[in-house]
Amino acid sequence: MNQCGLCEHEIAAGYLCTKDAVQLAKRLEELPALFDELTECLVPRRSGPAEYVTAAVAGPRSPLDEDVLDLVDGGHVAEVLELWRADVQRVRWPSHGAPPTEGVMARRVAVTARWLAMELDWIAVEYPAAGDLAREVRTLEVGMRSMVGDPAPRLQRLGTCVAVDVEGVVCGAVIKRMPGQTRVRCSWCSYTYATPQDWLDLQRFQPKEESCPSAS
Repeated sequence: MNQCGLCEHEIAAGYLCTKDAVQLAKRLEELPALFDELTECLVPRRSGPAEYVTAAVAGPRSPLDEDVLDLVDGGHVAEVLELWRADVQRVRWPSHGAPPTEGVMARRVAVTARWLAMELDWIAVEYPAAGDLAREVRTLEVGMRSMVGDPAPRLQRLGTCVAVDVEGVVCGAVIKRMPGQTRVRCSWCSYTYATPQDWLDLQRFQPKEESCPSAS
């Protein structure tokens, strides 16, 4: 018997119990939207695009404001996720080069969180540091939520998948997304909604009883 690296309960095999693996997957899915929400706490200065101030009223800068700057403009969230991605890749594919770490901060967070989520089945079973990864992602989420002061974002039901297979059968699986999410993959048929035309088709071809909010 092994112990879960996060909750320390006994598990038959691997390094992360099913409950904690599911919670880690949920956090990784929600982090990009939460990061976007945190970014809204900042507005650009007039003096230059790389300088930021908080959107709060004028007055002395609080410690919370500095923490927001560190997480968003300082790149702490992206850096933490990218370090974990690099280590997972080192263990699983030691011959591969280091993953890229350049680009817009929000995209870096989204891409790396998605990459880790896609590798989660392997991480839970084969990655010895899975518990530490889950713990650090949880710490990130708790810290970010304490700053934005919002409850956990809820999945929005967009309707049912309108993708058609080679035999002309409509998929019909429920499509959901996090607030602000612009790319959604159907969990049943794997069709990805990403372009404006995809979202338009999803709205247009819903059954009459379905209500599909705009994805813009």
